[in-house]
Amino acid sequence: MSAPIVPPCVTLRGSDGIWMHYGPPTNKRKEDFRDTNKNCRCMAFSSDGNLFAYINGKFVIVVDLRSNAIVCQLQKPKTIFLEFSPKSTYLATWESYYVVAGTPQGQLGPNNLNIWDVKTGSLVKGFIQKNANNWCPQWSDDEGICSRTVTNEVHFYADGNFDTFKTKLRLEKLSDSCITKTGPPYYIATYVPGSKGQPSFVRLYKYPEFTGTNSIIANKSFFKAESVTMHWNFQGTAVLVLTSVESSADSYYGDQGLHFIPTNGDSSLVPLGKNGPVYHLEWNPKSPHFCVVYGFMPAKATLYNMKCEPVFDFGTGPRNFVHFNPFGSVLCLAGFGNLSGHIEFWDVKKHKLISKIKAADTTSFEWCPNGEYILTATTAPRLRVDNNFKIWHYTGSLVYDEKCQHSQELWEAVWQPVSAGTYQAPLIRYKPQENADTTVNEPKVQVYRPPGARGTPSTLKLHENEPPSNSKQNENLSKAALKNKKKREARKAKQEQELPVQTSHTPASSSTSDTLTTGDAEKDKKIRNLKKKIDAIEKLKQQLNEGKSLELNQLEKIKTEDKLRKELEAITLH
Repeated sequence: MSAPIVPPCVTLRGSDGIWMHYGPPTNKRKEDFRDTNKNCRCMAFSSDGNLFAYINGKFVIVVDLRSNAIVCQLQKPKTIFLEFSPKSTYLATWESYYVVAGTPQGQLGPNNLNIWDVKTGSLVKGFIQKNANNWCPQWSDDEGICSRTVTNEVHFYADGNFDTFKTKLRLEKLSDSCITKTGPPYYIATYVPGSKGQPSFVRLYKYPEFTGTNSIIANKSFFKAESVTMHWNFQGTAVLVLTSVESSADSYYGDQGLHFIPTNGDSSLVPLGKNGPVYHLEWNPKSPHFCVVYGFMPAKATLYNMKCEPVFDFGTGPRNFVHFNPFGSVLCLAGFGNLSGHIEFWDVKKHKLISKIKAADTTSFEWCPNGEYILTATTAPRLRVDNNFKIWHYTGSLVYDEKCQHSQELWEAVWQPVSAGTYQAPLIRYKPQENADTTVNEPKVQVYRPPGARGTPSTLKLHENEPPSNSKQNENLSKAALKNKKKREARKAKQEQELPVQTSHTPASSSTSDTLTTGDAEKDKKIRNLKKKIDAIEKLKQQLNEGKSLELNQLEKIKTEDKLRKELEAITLH
């Protein structure tokens, strides 16, 4: 019999130190690890979750969580950032750069970026890295190469030799670089900002072929690109480049563009179906698809394939965040920050909505390694009151909720990673777990209405969300036909939300499920249409009895009931 799988574990860092908490189904405190030091400034896991490093204000401590034994202890009390290499061979640490008082002018201070051997705790190599942005060296997943961007160059180290770089890539005014995690072969994307009327550009290279006329495998230039972010897919075959300018004559929010550059040398602009900023994007970890959230609120979300073709449109809503689960089977769309915390879960394969929840005041979000649960937290310093962490199932159930004490602050909450193959992809289900809490106590916020307008039907519509649609089915439609189709779908979706499902209290005499055949197809069609209208009126009357405010056109529709019933009676008697 195989050993039972250990429940996933949440690690928490706050004003009371660092502690751990088992996730479902246990949902209890992990008692064999605890550090109550109140100066725990940062923490990091190895990729398999076996090693855990943290700084307690005096030392950087590396612990093997399988035995809770200390692997090594580094006397680097000023450390701010930590990161393991992919195979846990090395630990990189960064602290703020400084120059010792009395140091001669022009002489540099001590190394503030250091690479350590995890097993022995010995220093492998030290560098000066003044900027905290992109401070960490970039390793490939097999640790075959490690790159570091310096002034006008990218240095590449191979086979664990950090005494001297094996090769380098040189570009004047080089600002940033990003390597693929997979390989060999290894690919690298480089960014050079424009100046003096010249465009910015991103170039792709194949390691270690950096010289010669054929060394550039792709080149894309941009005139509107004060900054870029580069996102390689998990297969290492394409990179998405998001360009941004902070100010623009066309928009207060500046301008952004999303570009797709594959390693075959082609490039294209990702077609976005709505004007406005790009809030977030992410590659599917298990398939060559990516999802983008973009456009002025309510934002649109679209799934694309490797040809930059829209595969599915998730419609619009209050969202600015997208995240696939580790198996790429469930997609989360959410609205955090200045949005109210609405979260949607979608079946990626079927393009079907699974559930909706609301997690207000969420400042951090993370999928559990098993692909079934998510962790949301309200943390300081973003919010210093009501700090908490919650565990949810993607079907919409709240599994666990722990609030911090009044004087306690929570600074960070993360899942412990696991080795590849620990969990299998979960079967997608739509019903919440039995005995699960599916209710969330959130205050119901009403739209403000002036005193003179209260108690009367509202005709004001601030936003009307677009419904989801299959982009492939829309390819052959004209723009006008597609627009009309979306209007019909939006109207239908609104009616389904407004009209409750028929209950046993609804008069059965007007049910559209009753069948009546007269032998005359045209007459039968009229009867069905009349019954459908009478059914809708019955539902509106029920809503009115329940105290719901109706629109003027809905009230007018109720007044036609007697006329419709007489017309139905006349048809059925003849």
